[in-house]
Amino acid sequence: MHRWEGADGVFIAGDSWGNPEGPLVLLMHGGGQTRHAWKGSGETLGAAGYHVIAYDARGHGDSDWSPEGVYGDDMQIRDLQNVIKALGGRRPVLIGASMGGAVSLGAVGGGHVDAHALVLVDIGPIIEKEGADKVRAFMEQRPEGFDSLEEVAEAIANYQPQRKRPRNLDGLAKNVRIAPNGKYVWHWDPKRLGVTRRVMEREARLRECSTKLRLPTLLVRGGLSDVLSEEGARAFLALCPHSEYVHVSDAGHMVAGDRNDAFANAAVDFLTRVAPV
Repeated sequence: MHRWEGADGVFIAGDSWGNPEGPLVLLMHGGGQTRHAWKGSGETLGAAGYHVIAYDARGHGDSDWSPEGVYGDDMQIRDLQNVIKALGGRRPVLIGASMGGAVSLGAVGGGHVDAHALVLVDIGPIIEKEGADKVRAFMEQRPEGFDSLEEVAEAIANYQPQRKRPRNLDGLAKNVRIAPNGKYVWHWDPKRLGVTRRVMEREARLRECSTKLRLPTLLVRGGLSDVLSEEGARAFLALCPHSEYVHVSDAGHMVAGDRNDAFANAAVDFLTRVAPV
């Protein structure tokens, strides 16, 4: 595990794979996830010769929590800038899922980060309110915690019925922590849920950012996603006509987690053409 200083003294934790001399690829997870969601993709991209970094967003996983509870896109963009600087200032490829994708899109389209290429995973300016509410409801459940990893697994299975339930639950321990009451709670700061979501403002901002993209761009959508609809994907493609599009038919919103093989293959195919080793 690596640690880099983000914005305002918040330290960011990350993992790495591959050749440190290869093109830099940064993997940014979704809200409520951790860097471990990218393990399979990181291994595949690393084996293809890329220098791959997956890091926990502030308030998630092993990264610091913001003392003031500041978790908006602007602050996460500042964290991203600091991580890039700490890694030598090289132009990265940004791969962002959900929240991480919105931050990546805002960073590049807003002129804050000079990236080599951009991959957006199940996110665009227009998202489905019902799907977003479902994600939020999942994150808000059982604030007092779970008594066992079996209960954690059941909660995840209820939210993602298309995904196979793991036989070995040890991997789930990376997504939770032990609270003072001895129960398992999610590995992120509950203050994140207190952030006001100005959906219309964010949509307008991401629409504008989408029209300003000039770098190679790929949008990957999960065919079973209830967050980014096919119409939402097509709306992004209209705003950014040069972008490529991959539809993973049997994956939900967490595309890389549901079908890592399909996602990683699509990412490697794209990167070998636009950012070759």
